[in-house]
Amino acid sequence: MDYPVDYLMDQAPGAPIRSGIPEHGRIPKYYAVKVQVASLLDELGEGGLLPPERDLAVRFEVSRETVRQALRDLLLEGRLRRLGRGTVVAGPKLEQPLSLASYTEGVRRQGRRPGRGLIGLERSPCSAALAAELGLEPGEPVWHMERVLLADDERVGLESTYVAVERVPHLDTDFEPDSSFYGYLRDRLGIRFGSADERLETVLATPREALLIGTPPALPMLLIHRMSRDTDGRPLERVRSLYRGDRFSFTARLEGSGQVEGWEQPEDEGGQEG
Repeated sequence: MDYPVDYLMDQAPGAPIRSGIPEHGRIPKYYAVKVQVASLLDELGEGGLLPPERDLAVRFEVSRETVRQALRDLLLEGRLRRLGRGTVVAGPKLEQPLSLASYTEGVRRQGRRPGRGLIGLERSPCSAALAAELGLEPGEPVWHMERVLLADDERVGLESTYVAVERVPHLDTDFEPDSSFYGYLRDRLGIRFGSADERLETVLATPREALLIGTPPALPMLLIHRMSRDTDGRPLERVRSLYRGDRFSFTARLEGSGQVEGWEQPEDEGGQEG
């Protein structure tokens, strides 16, 4: 469907077309309230305190349940956050690059203070499935390190790392759990990352994960599975990183060779490229 040019000129890049209004023009009442509250958030600015639900219900002439549904959407999208008994305007999401850079480096580049809180560091025999990924024999010892991810002391994720004991034999005594694991490997052991495979999906946190991160179980999470190798191509670590969907977005730079794989540019009748 073609939209009026003047309408398209008003759209911010990446904004939903027609602000999400269906072609038949009928929108749920809660969505209309959500749009109006979103405009209010722009006026209040980051950290601004949102009026109580009852006041918003009177202001927009709807029920408190309609307001509640609109606010739930904005909370899940990361536009709002709970602060004590009130609700305030959230700041922009943290942008984490899909690259070999560590979480610490990614957060620090945005002017935030990264941190981690150790939940547990255990040494145990490697399972057959994990052994196959890390290039080990089943039963060989591996470290399992679980840490809460922090940004300016706010809990924003959960990281679970598996690494062979033979690669980092003194992890339990030489490593500071609140620091960068990548920095430790590079600076203390001379191990550098060469490549990694990553898979990203959306999930819901388990009750334990939600408790550790401090979020409701219904909050969508971004889950990244990473299998890393060193510069010699040897498997190095297996990581499961869980990020709050309302506080994170991920970026990647894509570059091409100028030709789509499996497609050849046609030639014109004169044998020259068009």
